[in-house]
Amino acid sequence: MATVQAGTELQQAIALLKKKNWVDLTHTFGPNSPHFAAFDDAEFKTLFTHDDGFFSQRFTFPGQYGTHIDAPIHFVQDQRYLEELELKELVLPLVVIDKSKEALENNDFTLSKEDILAFEAINGEIEAGTFVALRTDWSKRWPDKTAFENKDEAGNSHLPGWGIDALRFLFEERNVNAVGHETFDTDSSINVRKNGSLIGEYYVLEQDTYQIELLTNLDKVPTKGAYIFNIVAKPEKATGFPVRSFAILP
Repeated sequence: MATVQAGTELQQAIALLKKKNWVDLTHTFGPNSPHFAAFDDAEFKTLFTHDDGFFSQRFTFPGQYGTHIDAPIHFVQDQRYLEELELKELVLPLVVIDKSKEALENNDFTLSKEDILAFEAINGEIEAGTFVALRTDWSKRWPDKTAFENKDEAGNSHLPGWGIDALRFLFEERNVNAVGHETFDTDSSINVRKNGSLIGEYYVLEQDTYQIELLTNLDKVPTKGAYIFNIVAKPEKATGFPVRSFAILP
């Protein structure tokens, strides 16, 4: 009887979730998609066609390609690989901080602690255990490489991102679980040049957690109330991998 009841509860829960609005937060990517400058373009090769009896392909790309997840080991030695992340870590309440207007007006926009406090003054304190996403609408430039990289005449990119003070506030004072954004890197491009490294990205992964990069459709998700699911393959000893992220709305 208990087994039947448990099955019924699970069926009801799934049925309820399927009635909700689901939003895909993942870019479709291919050989011509924007990517981190140090990487080569992805390669998709057909191995067999239907004339051979079945259609099969080979995909060659770095783990950090398309909408992807970074495991802690990506930047920090002796931290966890992708396969070591627990399933329940990949499903979290979602908070979206909308700075799309600011990023449009200033492509070098860098989120600060003061920006988060201003956000909380309107939307309430960010709860512990959440996934916080920075919305800049940079994803709307996808899949145009030139627009996405946004380089000036000197060849320097101008992309928005997180400030280290904002990240420290979220993890140390609000105890969030993970973060995500729409650009290649955690740090804004101007901060990378100023600091000489990706100090924000290192800091996030140093917390023994993950982040999701190159998110999209954050403009279709409410500020609070949704849940994010980050579904990913399980390659051995991987530092990251393309992910299928989506949100279920309240």
